Amino acid sequence: MTEFIPPAKPLIGVEEREAVDRVLRSGMIAQGPEVKAFEEEFAQHFGLGRACVAVNSGTSGLHLGLLACGIGVGDEVIVPSFTFAATANSVALTGATPVFADISADDFCLDPASVEAAVTERTRAIMPVHLYGHPAKMRELQAVADRHGLLVFEDAAQAHGASLDGTPVGAFGAFGMFSLYPTKNMTSGEGGMVSAADDEVERSLRLYRNQGMLQQYHNEVVGLNNRMTDIHAAIGRVQLTKVGAWTAQRQDNAAFLSKHLEGVTTPPTLPGAVHVFHQYTVRVAEDRDGVAAALKQEYSVGSGMFYPVPNHRLKPFQSPVELPETERAAKECLSLPVHPSLSQEDLERVVEAVNAVVKAGA
Repeated sequence: MTEFIPPAKPLIGVEEREAVDRVLRSGMIAQGPEVKAFEEEFAQHFGLGRACVAVNSGTSGLHLGLLACGIGVGDEVIVPSFTFAATANSVALTGATPVFADISADDFCLDPASVEAAVTERTRAIMPVHLYGHPAKMRELQAVADRHGLLVFEDAAQAHGASLDGTPVGAFGAFGMFSLYPTKNMTSGEGGMVSAADDEVERSLRLYRNQGMLQQYHNEVVGLNNRMTDIHAAIGRVQLTKVGAWTAQRQDNAAFLSKHLEGVTTPPTLPGAVHVFHQYTVRVAEDRDGVAAALKQEYSVGSGMFYPVPNHRLKPFQSPVELPETERAAKECLSLPVHPSLSQEDLERVVEAVNAVVKAGA
């Protein structure tokens, strides 16, 4: 039987296991010195030039970032609909309203023109997602924000190491959030990391993640328990030593796929952008779901549909807004295996399978 090629695969080695054992032996299991070291090493590794704050999930990171920047009841934050629900959820959890804008066809990220059209007198911020590992059009989005006096935040959940014109994602907005979920480009088992543009945002993040206090029993705000444990931080610190090589392998795998795939629209990398290929997402013009089923059944090749139901059509956020590029992407996008554990034989089988299935019309 042909071995199944999964669409994603967490990479956990002996070094991560040893790091966890070291923390367990220390007796310091909750937030402690490992978290502090991870925060500092993360910021340095990705060249962010700003402080980072570790939390227990990517969604927590977005939620706390929004709270730290003063977003709340009565505010609107413009977000893409073509993303995971956590982006809109985090806005709604503050009491603010997520307002959905369309994406650009070329990078699957927020379209600056659609964002500008969505601005109202209640708009406080724009929060693009660097989807699939490709940076959003930050220069143009910042220009929209400047014209209307808005804040800019970054959902960089999938974009560790991505950059635009030499600036790493996570260094543009008032905050940037990186997810550390198991299938991301690097993981801490579960967790998130939030970059802060200034001392005030950093301090607020640290307050909100720890019950509203920096000094024990001296609570300054109503906070949450969103801390990262030293166990998770220890895993993340090891993964930092590996993520550079993994990213290069993802980029090499993506280049091979783009060179050899036929009958699908391969993902471009726009000028000035460094794409880290959390997902390698093609467009399938006809019967995307049938193609995905045939890849699995006939070739044991896994794939993913991110995201078949746009946020503006989800039950909590239903909106009559018209987002044609979002709707088209939701019907056409299919993410193929690109993770660094793929062998050359795996890559060749993915190419063979996609080319054959698409040519046959699924």
